[in-house]
Amino acid sequence: MEKKQRIARMAADRLYGSDQASQMLGMTIDSIAPGTAQVSMRVRPDMVNGHGICHGGLVFALADSAFAFACNSHGDNTVAAGAAIEFLAPGRIGDLLTASASERWRAGRSGIYEIEVRNERGEAVALFRGRSHQVAGRLVDE
Repeated sequence: MEKKQRIARMAADRLYGSDQASQMLGMTIDSIAPGTAQVSMRVRPDMVNGHGICHGGLVFALADSAFAFACNSHGDNTVAAGAAIEFLAPGRIGDLLTASASERWRAGRSGIYEIEVRNERGEAVALFRGRSHQVAGRLVDE
């Protein structure tokens, strides 16, 4: 298991190092393991929409980043093939949103991942489901 965990950490570090969008949004990788990832983002004043709540696209971006780190955690180059989100509650300025991604199924070159986004009070903000597709090459060598 140690080797798989090392690959997951290396893959996350490599992806995050080149992920200007996640960095710009202030996202941090809180944990990473094979098939799972937890990513957090604090809602800033420049992240709210006209209703004064966190823009849905940014909640999606947080969930999508957690999805990306989880589905690339095996070291293979993997991209999103599709995703859907359900918004359950608003994120507010100052909220710390955390997206927890978990692999539900993976076979061949495809996978399905579920991501829950919660605030620091444990309230569900969104549910996201992503479908991954492995492309050519490896993100990290073993």
